[in-house]
Amino acid sequence: MDFTKMQGAANDYVLVETVDTQREWSKLAIAMCDRHLGIGADSLLLLLPSDKADFRMRIFDADGSEAETCGNGIRCLAKYVFDKGLISSGVDEITVETLAGIRKIRYEKKDGKLVKTWANMGKPEFSAVRIPVVIKPGEGGVVDIKSMLCYKVNVDGVDLALNCISMGNPHAVHFCREPVSVFPLSRIGPQVEKLPIFPNRVNFEVAHVLSVEHLEARVWERGVGETMACGSGACAIAVASRLLGHTGPKVDIKLPGGTLDAEWNGDGEVILGGPAETVFEGKWTD
Repeated sequence: MDFTKMQGAANDYVLVETVDTQREWSKLAIAMCDRHLGIGADSLLLLLPSDKADFRMRIFDADGSEAETCGNGIRCLAKYVFDKGLISSGVDEITVETLAGIRKIRYEKKDGKLVKTWANMGKPEFSAVRIPVVIKPGEGGVVDIKSMLCYKVNVDGVDLALNCISMGNPHAVHFCREPVSVFPLSRIGPQVEKLPIFPNRVNFEVAHVLSVEHLEARVWERGVGETMACGSGACAIAVASRLLGHTGPKVDIKLPGGTLDAEWNGDGEVILGGPAETVFEGKWTD
């Protein structure tokens, strides 16, 4: 099986182009993503044909669970499509079918060369059912204007104010007063991921505001653990930060693996931009 190893802000993936929808991809993802016995990656990306969009993407995280969407992954997939000539050179935008819906990815080019990919990540969702989260407006300190903000919990002695948002997948964002480097993410992250209020588990982000246009963050990704970056997580952070009045419509978010750009006008879709690179290609032997 041919594969391509890719990364976006060090969020890394094994990408496989296939038409096989019957294979045990979950089991294969566990093997391929293993960093000691496999290729090593946060997730396995499948590039499939679609009858609804230009392409279809499925995402299987390192634990074998299937994710609804992936911001950095979809940008890597778009670069692969461009580099492999699966679209004509004059195309500036493609559509990709995901479990979270159809997403548009725009190519930023210079002198005919790809310099950046921008993914339309859709509108953020704030209802408890759509996130999903099992809390009600007004419960436990929730401030519910049009979102579930500042839900207070104590996890292993650490007080958190969780801002719950769906970007097609569930997120809980906590803002720290101190630099994110000192937050005990390896201890708190897995506990937040599996809090009973999140029936489908949750991606947990800790963020720190540097200025009205700059944030720093770390991410505990559901089914993976701490990752170097997370595209949908960056979007959730940008949305929560604007709703809380910390930042404006355009922000850059510094993560351990690199910087991602997010744009949200306060009402429509969130746009995510950042790097996407091919690391190497190889063959996987069953």
